[in-house]
Amino acid sequence: MVGTNEEEPMAVSAKKSGALSADVTAQPRMLADEAIARDARALSEQLKAMRERLFPPASMKTLRAFSSGEAAKLIGVSDGYLRQLSLAGEGPQPETGAGGRRFYSLADINALRHYLADQALAKGNHAKARSYLPHRDGARGEHLQVISVTNFKGGSGKTTSAVHLAQYLGLTGHRVLAIDLDPQASLSALFGYQPELDLTGNDTLYGAIRYDAEQRPLSDIIRGTYFPGVDIIPGNIELQEFEHVTPQALARRQEGQDAGPLFFARIQAAIQTVEADYDVVVIDCPPQLGYLTLSALCASTSVVVTVHPQMLDVASMNQFLFMTSDLLSVVREAGGTLNFDFLRYLVTRFEPNDGPQAQIVGFMRSLFGERVLTAPMLKSTAVSDAGLTKQTLYEVGRENFTRTTYDRAVEAMNAVNGEVEALIHSAWGW
Repeated sequence: MVGTNEEEPMAVSAKKSGALSADVTAQPRMLADEAIARDARALSEQLKAMRERLFPPASMKTLRAFSSGEAAKLIGVSDGYLRQLSLAGEGPQPETGAGGRRFYSLADINALRHYLADQALAKGNHAKARSYLPHRDGARGEHLQVISVTNFKGGSGKTTSAVHLAQYLGLTGHRVLAIDLDPQASLSALFGYQPELDLTGNDTLYGAIRYDAEQRPLSDIIRGTYFPGVDIIPGNIELQEFEHVTPQALARRQEGQDAGPLFFARIQAAIQTVEADYDVVVIDCPPQLGYLTLSALCASTSVVVTVHPQMLDVASMNQFLFMTSDLLSVVREAGGTLNFDFLRYLVTRFEPNDGPQAQIVGFMRSLFGERVLTAPMLKSTAVSDAGLTKQTLYEVGRENFTRTTYDRAVEAMNAVNGEVEALIHSAWGW
């Protein structure tokens, strides 16, 4: 046979050269599930060891202290004024380092905000008090802002944008709830959680939106973070259950066996139970247009769509917008309420000196106008390097980078998040 005549010389040649031993072809094929499980366990152990090494002794992340200059800038006062308060013993007292340098924790900074706001209110200056403590007033109709950060194409900078927005709002004095709706749980990892170690069953948002008797109050699922003022609902693979059980729930509903809220109203209903505790909710959506993403959009007052300025990404976003529009129209017909305070496109991983990227950004601005945020999120080694240790730009110190690299990255990040903050305040009528 032709096949036999061709194979025998090849085998003989391989044996002579030592390239193929007699027992290689006899090795059993590995079982896929066992191989993947083995690799998952090995990786999990290494990630655990890394966390224990980076964040001892409790293996939990902590936030660095801020210099008096940084604290003053965050609060909106001068460094000299903070020094006067310190010398007079007014408000929380900072830690003093070498050379008399003063350092404040974020908890200290928030306490100072409360102190200064109370002082301003005592003088009848409500506007000044709000500048120190930008909490919404529900009694005045300033509704909770629920912002979904979304795109169904991976690599668009969605999680990076969501975590930095949540932390920026926390640094500027807002009460923030971050929700990790992505089963991959990258947002949770950046906040110091290792899903397979720190979470058990019913510890994600799924626990509050599930259809059976195991549903839990959302307040029982919310966890604090090392960022004072920012809480989190972590995620893990359990979230994927919502995609699996929702079609079954819809079938039961058609048969008259389920009278609970429809899938698109469940996240909104859960958030409403804790809305008095927060000013802003930031949702990191999964990179797919499934029931979770649709539910998040229906719960949202505003949406930020991340876009990497490459033509394939823009084409993908086009399909995302068509599909989202079609699906949301069905939701509206089913009784869903869809009213956004703002919809914005955020250009991510932007390189200003890249001509094709600049052309695509110009193309987007000509189409969408002000719906494209003025400030892009720049591609930065500072953000990438911080991510190597599961940290964000706002928690790493300036001393870890060259001054120009760090300052440029922080300035760009603040510009993006400052725009979103201004949109939030505008929605509240400020």
